[in-house]
Amino acid sequence: MDFGIFMDFYSTKGLTQNEVFKEAFELIDLAEETGLDSVWLGESHFNPNRSVLSAPIVVAGSIAARTKRLKVGMAVQVLPLISPLRIAEEAATVDQISEGRFEFGVGRSGNQRAYEVMGIPYEESRERFQEALDIILEAWKGEPFSYHGKFNHIENATISPSPYQKPHPPIRLASTTDDSFARVGKLGYPIFLSMRGMDVNDLETNLKDYHKAWKDAGHPGEGGDISVRFPMYIAPTEESATQDPKETIDAYFARMRRMFADGAGGGGTEQSEVRRARAERLAKMTYEEILETKVIFGTPQMVADRLAQFQETLGLTGFTAELNPGGLLPKEAVQRSLKLLTQEVMPAFK
Repeated sequence: MDFGIFMDFYSTKGLTQNEVFKEAFELIDLAEETGLDSVWLGESHFNPNRSVLSAPIVVAGSIAARTKRLKVGMAVQVLPLISPLRIAEEAATVDQISEGRFEFGVGRSGNQRAYEVMGIPYEESRERFQEALDIILEAWKGEPFSYHGKFNHIENATISPSPYQKPHPPIRLASTTDDSFARVGKLGYPIFLSMRGMDVNDLETNLKDYHKAWKDAGHPGEGGDISVRFPMYIAPTEESATQDPKETIDAYFARMRRMFADGAGGGGTEQSEVRRARAERLAKMTYEEILETKVIFGTPQMVADRLAQFQETLGLTGFTAELNPGGLLPKEAVQRSLKLLTQEVMPAFK
């Protein structure tokens, strides 16, 4: 199983933006040093109080240049917000710099405000996403091509460089809605999930659709490639592991609740209803319920046992730890959690 950490470059209170970057890169260097498999980067726009990671592909290039073995992935690149030709060039460049240690996670994002600020209707996001992905895959062939869609018109383009990996870096699709699991499985793409709007019971139900669609489509393997992002905190004692991160996890899910509520504010569409239901569900959850269904907190042995359970029930091939989801933990606690993950949990799965 692949072990990674999710990085969002949180705007921690009391730190300058320069210090936020410095602290994040310290954690990345520690991940390289302690043998972690991968680092995954989020994407956040127009929210300086939350994150400084608005250009993750630039940061991915920096990580690729400062490491020798650590893989770097996008989690995810929001395709409808950028020129597909430009991101095809930039992603291929990172793949070249890393010599094939790059994975291209893509999605539409649930941050509707970013679309509004950029003047892109969120209702167009699904169609724009598919066009962008089609163009990127065509561009990565390294041959001249033209494309005329609803939103993109390209005539006789050839990008350079081509990707280091052939035919291209692995592509992983984010899924957040029930109906997207079967679609991704049918297409044969690896899937990337988070616990923001779902819990482990939702995952188990939805992943059955992904596994079935994967097998029915005749793709190789037993049912796909599944990576899940969980908030995680590891400490020497159970009490410390559950109580230390309470403030930061409460802040994290409060932010998620506001995001879902804001996204459900207009239109009365099916997607708005889903967001409204998720906001209401989070508002009612107790901390004990969060511990049971939405996070992995515990001693190294407790965490290893929980991961083994999820590996069996969900069919996980990759796990990504969000070590400081609310951005409120001190860096020493986050670094200790990473060390316990790499030194005492990972060996049981390798």
